[in-house]
Amino acid sequence: MNTHLLLQLVVNGLIVGALYGVVAMSFVLIYKASQVVNFAQGEFLLIGAWVCWWLLTTYQLPFLVGMGITFAFMLVFGIALQVVVLRPLIGEPIISVIMVTIGLSIFFQALCKWLFGVFAQPFPPIFQTQSVQVLGLEIQTVYLMSLGISVAMMAGFAWFFRYSKHGLAMRATAFNQQVAQSLGISVRNVFAMAWAISAVVSSVAGIVVGIVNGVSSALSLYGIKVFPAVILGGLDSVVGAVIGGLVIGVLENVAQYVDGQYLHWGNLYEIVPFYVLVVILMIKPYGLFGTRDIERV
Repeated sequence: MNTHLLLQLVVNGLIVGALYGVVAMSFVLIYKASQVVNFAQGEFLLIGAWVCWWLLTTYQLPFLVGMGITFAFMLVFGIALQVVVLRPLIGEPIISVIMVTIGLSIFFQALCKWLFGVFAQPFPPIFQTQSVQVLGLEIQTVYLMSLGISVAMMAGFAWFFRYSKHGLAMRATAFNQQVAQSLGISVRNVFAMAWAISAVVSSVAGIVVGIVNGVSSALSLYGIKVFPAVILGGLDSVVGAVIGGLVIGVLENVAQYVDGQYLHWGNLYEIVPFYVLVVILMIKPYGLFGTRDIERV
């Protein structure tokens, strides 16, 4: 048993899992605000990565400047998407809004392929040192950056929901939209804010994965890969999203170790999150931290 390799994979799984947790929080943010599951979440990663790549390669901007401009673009993009496409659907059946998000996913996929092509494009070199040694383990520099950003965003989310006026308004809207509106909270503005924050946060994950693997349409699949983490933690739990992301990240890498050392199936890394999804739905359909909703029939 190669203990060093297993430990390396577990650490990498925790770092990637933190990134999964950030994207899962984006899922939860939109669901808590509007009760909609956004199936175009993966395309937010894709668009953010392509925009940052385009800025760095076309205008030769420093990485931090390009990433800041990308965040600003995604903020405006998220608001515009909610106002133009989704706001007219307020009051419509939830399934109609979900179908629109699926349509948006297909549209943005095709648009990105038309604008940037179908081949993966590498990011320009960002760091002078590609990897560093931490306690005898080799970790890519971009993963350390992503871990720092992920932790900062999680702390930011915790502060935002607990202490900020807008975060409290979002929590009130998630609890009961009619009551929130009666208290003077603009539900429409809360929806727009949720989509904007979700777009910005997702773009962070897109940029990090793009630096590691290159930017291509495959990035949008992370929206589907993160879905088991959302279900595991609970669709309406921010804490559950973080824990679910960490669990899925570690499980993926442990599955890769078991498959490479013993089973030799070749695809366990890709499918193990969906095994977890099926098991959780069978045993605890509301997730580990999700709110159990009881309805009279």
